[in-house]
Amino acid sequence: MYAPGLPPTAPRRVPGRAWIVSMRVLFTLLAVCSLGFLLWAPLLRLAFVRRRALDWWLAGTGFAFICVVVAVLGRNEPNVEADAMDNAFIALMLLLLAAACVYYLVADVRFHARLTGKGAGLPHQGPDYAYVTTVPVPTPPYGQPQPYPPHPGQQQAHPLPLTRCPQPEDARPAPPQRIDQVRAELDELSDYLRKEEGR
Repeated sequence: MYAPGLPPTAPRRVPGRAWIVSMRVLFTLLAVCSLGFLLWAPLLRLAFVRRRALDWWLAGTGFAFICVVVAVLGRNEPNVEADAMDNAFIALMLLLLAAACVYYLVADVRFHARLTGKGAGLPHQGPDYAYVTTVPVPTPPYGQPQPYPPHPGQQQAHPLPLTRCPQPEDARPAPPQRIDQVRAELDELSDYLRKEEGR
C-alpha cells in the first residue's frame, strides 16, 4: 500500500580547483580561437555541468545560429567580396561570441562557488540537501513520581508500589547518593517482579 520513498541522492563530487580553472580556460579559448564558430561549446559544457534546461536551450540556439552563419557565408563564390549581409552576420557572430564567453564564465564561477559553499549567501537548497529541525521534548519537573507501565502479564488492578517523594530544589542528593538511590529502586523493582512471577 505504501511505496518506499525516493532514495537519498549522493552529494555531487566537487572537482579540484585546478581542473575547474583549466576547463574554463580551455572552453573559452576553444570558442575564441575558432573565431566564434564554436561559440556553442562553452554553453554546451555549462549545460552538462549545471543540468538546467535554459543552458541546453542556449547551447542549441548557439549551434543553430552557427549553422545559419555557415550557410549564409558559404553561399558566395570564393573570390567574391563579402556584401552587407555577410558583414552583418560576422559582426553578430563576434558579438554573440563575446556574450557566450562572458555568460559561461560568470555562470560557471557562481555555480562552483555555491557548490563549494564559498558563496556569500545561504547554502544552496537543492534536492541534495536536507534540513533537520529538532523539537525539544518537555521533561517533567524533578521529584515527581512517574508511573511505570504495567507488565504484559499483570492486571491493571495491582499498581506498582514504587513512588518517589517530591523534593525541593535545594534538597537534591549528590551524584553518588543519587546513583545509590537509583540502584536501590532498581533492586526493589526486580524483587517485586520476581514475587509477581512466582505467583
